[in-house]
This record gives sequence, C-alpha cells and structure tokens, in this order.
Amino acid sequence: MQIRTLSTLECTKLLTANRAGRLACAKDGRPYVVPFHYAHADNHLYAFSMSGKKIDWMRANPLVSVQVDAPGTGHGWKSVIVTGRYEELPDRIGHEAQRDHAWFVLSKHFDWWEPGALKPATTSDLQHLPHVFFRVSIAEVSGREALES
Repeated sequence: MQIRTLSTLECTKLLTANRAGRLACAKDGRPYVVPFHYAHADNHLYAFSMSGKKIDWMRANPLVSVQVDAPGTGHGWKSVIVTGRYEELPDRIGHEAQRDHAWFVLSKHFDWWEPGALKPATTSDLQHLPHVFFRVSIAEVSGREALES
C-alpha cells in the first residue's frame, strides 16, 4: 500500500463530491465528534441542524474540524481534514443573503434538510427547537490517499 498527499484541488473535489462527514468541536477541554451532512461551496461547508449539543458547543468555541472520507479501489481510501470556524447564519436582518445562499447550496441535494431536522425526541419537543443554518469557513484543508501497490 502507498500513501500519498492530496493536492488542495483534489481535497476540494472530494469535499464537493461528498455530503457526509464527521464534525469535531470542543468545549471546556472535552472533544465531541458527530456525523453531519453538508454541502461544499465557495470555501465553506454549509449545514443545517436543530439546536442541541453540537450547536451549543460550537457557539462556545467556534474552532472546528471536519473529516470526510471516500473509499478507493480494493483497500484504498481518500481522506480530507478541514480546520475552520463555525459561523451561524441567523434568521434576522443583515444575514438574509448568507442564509439564502446556504439554502440554495444545500437544496441542490435531495432530502438535504432531513438529517439536520431529525432528533430522537417526541414530535411536540421538536416543534419548540429552532432550526440553525451554519457554515464552516475553511481555514486549512489537507488530505491523504491510500493506493494498493
């Protein structure tokens, strides 16, 4: 097996071609990693969620990391790591254009809203949870690929 470093362009292509990754955040010195669905555009990863632990933690500490991978042939794989900053796109005056852009980018994917709109709660509980649009502003991206020899 050979391991090689992906170029920035290859990393960007992998981010654009995929929709699911793992979002890592930290609060009070404790890490937290969750799966999340995203859409990649203009050096950002756009996402939609309901309020909860990850949103609370990212509001407290906006520095995050994202890992996205894709299988290769045989035992091969590709993996990209993003480091960046959580940016909430609130539903209020002054943020309409950014929120509309997030909606546009996300809505290109079938059922884009479903993973972020579901929680293990009763229907009455869900009615009171606000929806949150956010993006991860990409500061750095790096990647590796494993190729069978």
